[in-house]
Amino acid sequence: MNLAVVGTGYVGLVSGTCFAEMGNQVVCVDNLEEKVERLNRSEIPIYEPGLKELVRKNKEAGHLCFTTDIGQAVRQSDVILIAVGTPETETGAADLSYVYAVAEEIGAELDETYKVIVNKSTVPVGTAEAVERIIQKRQPSASVDVCSVPEFLREGSAVKDTFHPDRVVIGGSSQKATEILTELHQPLTDKLVVTDTRSSEMTKYASNAFLATKISFINEIANICDIYDADVNAVAEGMGLDHRIGPKFLNAGIGYGGSCFPKDVKALKYLAEEKEYHPNLLQAVNDVNEQQNRKMVDHLLRIFDEEVQGLTVAILGLAFKPNTDDIREAPALKIIQELADRGVHIRAFDPVATENAKQMITADITYTETAVDAINGADAAFLVTEWDECKSLTSTQFKDHLKRPVVIDGRNALDVKSLKADGIIYHGIGRK
Repeated sequence: MNLAVVGTGYVGLVSGTCFAEMGNQVVCVDNLEEKVERLNRSEIPIYEPGLKELVRKNKEAGHLCFTTDIGQAVRQSDVILIAVGTPETETGAADLSYVYAVAEEIGAELDETYKVIVNKSTVPVGTAEAVERIIQKRQPSASVDVCSVPEFLREGSAVKDTFHPDRVVIGGSSQKATEILTELHQPLTDKLVVTDTRSSEMTKYASNAFLATKISFINEIANICDIYDADVNAVAEGMGLDHRIGPKFLNAGIGYGGSCFPKDVKALKYLAEEKEYHPNLLQAVNDVNEQQNRKMVDHLLRIFDEEVQGLTVAILGLAFKPNTDDIREAPALKIIQELADRGVHIRAFDPVATENAKQMITADITYTETAVDAINGADAAFLVTEWDECKSLTSTQFKDHLKRPVVIDGRNALDVKSLKADGIIYHGIGRK
């Protein structure tokens, strides 16, 4: 098929590239000329394993190109995917201004040739209908169906997730549109859920909110384990073996971050409250997560009897999770700010997210080239992101390089027995 993808952020760039790899002709559109020029040179603005190689391969094969000309892209395509951002507003609602602006632009370029318009962006229930109204108002003679096919990609494994999805949810308003989208996605999986657009849009929010709920739940349990001297890792293992619960997303730590879970939980909460329904569970999920990143600082205060001013703390990891350079809503941001407010000196290491961190963190930080450099001479080490370079540090390295043998593990990813055997003062999240 001939596809246009409007927006070359995380979702648009990965989706467009992977559809090209499947043999489709894909043109990706962005209104930033410099970004398009870089992409046409196969320079990737985000860190995602395997993506750069696929972009270069499909550009050279003629299956993938990048442009600022949305009109040409719309006219030459059968299916047009909208993949622009829906950032959080001050109220918690999703900002749909970018989606609606793209709908206006698409409407201006349409003729009577039939097109399928697809919302890939995470959007509130009813957005597909709103987009169709905008397009029809802009071009009354347009022949379009606006559908919803939400993405379920995990940063750090987005390429793999695209080619091996758990399911594809297709929300459409006509049989013709859903048949076209079914044909497009069938090579990926036979687990296709075909429904209406509103149910499709809700499925995305419900999925992210449920996963966020599992994270906040196990973090709540970890906090109770801390009080009663139980080990949350053992608790999670015992829970996860129950097939009704499962082991995934039961890793206690310092909370979720990134561009999806925080804003999607708040957006779903806003949608409910807009109709005068008060989602108490969603509020609790958000509240637990807001407080969880403070646990590492609480441990530091406990170890040093509240006397932390002037200490040097090594921050191991800045990205919200491994295998990405995304620091949006990363726990590291709040942890660093609280430490800085308490007069703590900070040395930070991250293998790929340092440049992004420098754009967002205003505190005075020393950034290091290696994890060992970060801990060298520090009074304590915080494992914030479980990068291999960070969690592979040995008890001997901690003992030899730290000024004081204090390690606070915000991801419960280190070998507690080995560290304690070598005299390291180890604190995890809910660890015995």
